[in-house]
Amino acid sequence: MSFKSSLIRFVIKLTPNALIIWGANIIMKGIAELTQFNFDLDARKVYVQTRLYGEEHTIEVTLEDFAVFNDGESYRFIIHRASSDRLWLNNILAKFTGKAWKIPTLPLFAAQLELVAEVFSAKPVILEKID
Repeated sequence: MSFKSSLIRFVIKLTPNALIIWGANIIMKGIAELTQFNFDLDARKVYVQTRLYGEEHTIEVTLEDFAVFNDGESYRFIIHRASSDRLWLNNILAKFTGKAWKIPTLPLFAAQLELVAEVFSAKPVILEKID
């Protein structure tokens, strides 16, 4: 792992969830309010709880085992598991999970995309069995 990706992973781990919630609520003002957020980079798990504008109940979404990788031709993004506390949202998430979605490659951002792939790389299955 490169120094840059190690530094980015370190900064992500140190970023307080309250800061992320505050920033997201500024961006999503009038659309939704982020009430809880938890991002575990090592476990590759994201938990989000949000309330849509005008609604009284929150929606919970969990994304697990996601990664960015290079398949030799292009970079791809995959989410292996996603769930919600709403049936309709589970149906939408089912359309996206388990598929490797191609990330459009722009030559100007090739180095950044390579760094993102390194930060969000999947754990090798062989190493998981050893641990």
